[in-house]
Amino acid sequence: MQTTGVPGTAAVPAAIAFTHCAMTAAAATAGTTHGNAHTHGRRREVVVNGKRVKTIDVHAHCCVPKAMAVINHPLEAPGLLMDDTSTRIAAMDSQGIDVEALSINPFWYRAERDAAAELIKIQNETLVEFCAANPDRFVGFATAALQHPELAAEQVEHAVKKLGFRGVGVGGSVAGEELANPRFHPFWKKCEELGVLVFMHPLGTRELEPSGRLGGSGLLTNTIGNPLETTIALSHLIFEGTLDRFPGLKICAAHGGGFLPSYANRSDAVRHVFPDRVGPLPKKKPTAYLKDGQLFFDTIVFTPEALRHLIAETGAGQIMIGTDYPFPWTSTEVDLVLSTPGLSDDERIAILGGTAARLLGIKS
Repeated sequence: MQTTGVPGTAAVPAAIAFTHCAMTAAAATAGTTHGNAHTHGRRREVVVNGKRVKTIDVHAHCCVPKAMAVINHPLEAPGLLMDDTSTRIAAMDSQGIDVEALSINPFWYRAERDAAAELIKIQNETLVEFCAANPDRFVGFATAALQHPELAAEQVEHAVKKLGFRGVGVGGSVAGEELANPRFHPFWKKCEELGVLVFMHPLGTRELEPSGRLGGSGLLTNTIGNPLETTIALSHLIFEGTLDRFPGLKICAAHGGGFLPSYANRSDAVRHVFPDRVGPLPKKKPTAYLKDGQLFFDTIVFTPEALRHLIAETGAGQIMIGTDYPFPWTSTEVDLVLSTPGLSDDERIAILGGTAARLLGIKS
């Protein structure tokens, strides 16, 4: 069994048999006959057809101030801090989230090699400490300096083999470079070799911001810019052959995969409409990559109809719940899954935590 630890501290199992309080108070979740959420005190438990489900939030953010200080990066939100997790755990308890998979949005992709190496070392070791302090509630996605691909590959290997991580987080681009750029192949090769889940979170389409197109009302840099970057990144990974080159890759795209699952059939159609302008073609239709086990998606799409459509385009086995904590985009992801029509009990259990447990090595 892999272990999670930090130099100089006692190691703890990476695939931990998480424990739960036994709670049986009756309080059915409103709006669904498919599952129940019971509360006892402040902790909420989720039950599907009489079975207690371990719920895993694959999209939750944190930060490491010591790592940020290496390049003088400011704190984005106080809720990212992990020195006092009482507020975070209370939110998890009220929402019915048993485990958060912690990730950090990359802010270091322009750092020089030495600074990047120091930053990532501090960050990954501290992430391990966060998780070890509350092993039944937190696991972590390792971080890596993708702007230095060979270093990033070494960092992922160290994170998995020495620190016990089962996943790694990346941005949707690297200082303006596409993730499909061949220079990142060493990183993708290492992720495939180690069998880790890659959580991809966008950094926004910053190249559009100087034009003013995303200015004005609506916080469009985030509202549109974030899912747009994910759409672009996934499209390049498909069309540039990255997913073909590394068929064992498993990537979870934040925010329901951006706009791609809603209009992926256009990506299929372009191969016939402009066959002389899209080559070399990927080995499969673009829509096939959404369903064939390489791409996964979180549930941050806001409505049962949107989640139903995402599942129709990708398959229930490709979906995992996400909350974007501490950013208040949603606090009802468990209810969203329970209330989405047309799902079997097994599919609800997989989305609520079964798939994430399998991919992240969490004992359910």
